[in-house]
Parts: sequence; structure tokens; C-alpha cells
Amino acid sequence: MHLFIEQLINGITLGSIYSLTALGLTLIFGVLDILNMAHGAVFMFGAFTAVLIVSKLGLPLWVGFLGGCIVSGLLGYALEMFALRPLRRRKNTSPLAPLISTIGVSIILENIARALFGSDTISFRTSISDINFKLGEIDINLINLVILAVSFTITILLYFWLKNSKSGRALRAVSENPDTAAFLGVNTSKVITFTVVSASCAGGAAGVLVAMAFNSVNNEIGLAMGLKGLAIIILGGMGSVNGAVAGGILLGLAETFVVAYGDSGYKEIIGFIIIMAVLLIKPQGIFGTTQKVKV
Repeated sequence: MHLFIEQLINGITLGSIYSLTALGLTLIFGVLDILNMAHGAVFMFGAFTAVLIVSKLGLPLWVGFLGGCIVSGLLGYALEMFALRPLRRRKNTSPLAPLISTIGVSIILENIARALFGSDTISFRTSISDINFKLGEIDINLINLVILAVSFTITILLYFWLKNSKSGRALRAVSENPDTAAFLGVNTSKVITFTVVSASCAGGAAGVLVAMAFNSVNNEIGLAMGLKGLAIIILGGMGSVNGAVAGGILLGLAETFVVAYGDSGYKEIIGFIIIMAVLLIKPQGIFGTTQKVKV
């Protein structure tokens, strides 16, 4: 029984990171109605930044975490300014243009990362990487608790910000109807920029947490996590914050229990099998909705 509980904790920990990754994609999809294919690359830069600050510069972990979020946020700002905003200002632009633009940004960032950090996996050991303690017969890794605390804190803050703050209500208004929101006095351009930056910061935070969880980072994690994030928002329901959280936890639990009680070779497959099964039963996803950003 204690082994099951340990794996349950591991699964929820991994799922909380997946959820945070998917939340960033959900926000951008809800407001801009596009799938941001550069999100995984932004995620990767957040992880690399933390590794550089902590491992190379010897600064505390919290500084690395903050640095990863800031760098990812700046990349999100650049993405919006130079890859998305010019397309929004052009009339008769193909609906596929923003998607293709984010794919191009993703390729550029991946090549920059390869040039800066190389192709090898970089170790990321922190001061809490090897701290374990027992709760009865259950072995608990301190880093799992830290990841859970950070992930759920960011998720809860994001939820209440969307639901209760003036800027959160403005974001939801823009997601429902940008023209009406602008007519009512909402600065839609400012809301969109703030959304992309916030989503990128969340992606950067998830990148740092992944590096902490696996004690390493490489330039392939961006693509893998970006695809999983897309799968999660489809599973949970496009534009649903609740769906992003639920889908991430479900995928994290599925992968963890497959590794623990099955064959680790099927880890990447089982999650997508579950997603396909859910979509066959409910094509709109678990929390599918006609509203683009639902809290």
C-alpha cells in the first residue's frame, strides 16, 4: 500500500507540472484562438536559465526559478510583438498564419538553445535534490513537495486572478468577443500582450520544475512537453482552465503508474491512448465548452 501512495504522490507531482504547462497554452488559445507551438521552446529556455543561474553562477534556487520565469516572460513578449501582433494588424490574414509563425519561432529558439547550451543533457542538482524523509512507511522526496506547492500555488493564484480581478475579467471579455470588449473600453492589445507574457511565465515556471524533478535538462524537453501540453488541453477541453488542470493530473498519474507497475517503454503511449479514449466518448474533452476561456 505504501508503494502505491508513493507512486500516487509522484504521479500528482508530475501531473501538476503538466497542468502548469497546459495552463499557458490554454490562456493563449482562449484569447487569441491559436495553438502556440512555441510554448515548448519558451518552457525549455526557462529550464536552461534556472540551470545556468543555480549550477553555473551558484545562486540560490529561488533566484534561478525567478530568472527562468522572467526570461520566459520576455520571450513571450517578443513572440507577441514580432510574430503575432503584425499578423493581427493585417486584414485577410490566413487563420493558419499565427500557427505557422509560432512554429517558426519554436524552430529558431530550439536552434539558439542548441548553439548556447549544446546538445548534451545538463545535470541540475539542487540543495534539496537528495533530501528524503519518512512518513510512516512512506518515503517522501522533499523536491516533490516543493514542486507540488509551487505548481498548485501558481494554479490557484491564476484561477482567482481570472475569476476576481479586473484584468482577469478583461481577459475573459476579450476571449469571448474582442470587438465587444474593445467597444466597452477594454484595451484588447494590452490584454493580449499581458496574456502571452503571463502564459510564457507559467511555461517557464513549469520548465524549471521539470528540471528540478528530473535533475537534468536538454534541448529536447521543449518539444516533448509542448506536445503533451497540446494533448492535455484537447483532453481537458479547449480553453478550459479546469480541463487543463484535470488533464495534466490524469496524464501524470497514467504515466507514473505505467512505469511503476507496467513497462516504462509504454510511458509515452499510454497517456495518448487515454486521451483518444476520452475524446471518442466526449469529443469536446472533459470540460469542453463553447466559451473560449472558462474558469
